[in-house]
Amino acid sequence: MTEKIIPITNEKIEKCIELYINVFNSGPWNETWTYQTAKERLTDLMLTPKFLGFLLYENDNLIGFIAGNSKKTFTGLTFYIAEFCINNQIQGKGYGSKLLLYLEEELKKRDIYSIYLLTATGGHAEAFYLKNNYSINEDRIVMKKILS
Repeated sequence: MTEKIIPITNEKIEKCIELYINVFNSGPWNETWTYQTAKERLTDLMLTPKFLGFLLYENDNLIGFIAGNSKKTFTGLTFYIAEFCINNQIQGKGYGSKLLLYLEEELKKRDIYSIYLLTATGGHAEAFYLKNNYSINEDRIVMKKILS
């Protein structure tokens, strides 16, 4: 098995869209992404200032990606993970941890001091991040308002 991690580029977006739809339209998320909505989401993300993302390949097959952008705060740069997915068929085999660690090392090289992300409470994603030494930020809450 040959693994490689490379930066996300516009030329690779189609494979990302396909993987994104396959992952998030399946359990436990069971969302309803279409090609168009997924393409818009990922294209918009790539166009954000200070975007950074990486693709994980195994034997020339895209099996995962992680992406987000950094923002300036009063203490320096913080990175916000916006999207992270690993092929459903191979989740739980260490690929996600490998990709997350790679991102963390790249961020350190760029003098980015922290990472933030949003995920559902109580599920596999929360357990994954806790296993990878992330913590729940007790100083922040997520709030929302539905506009109708």
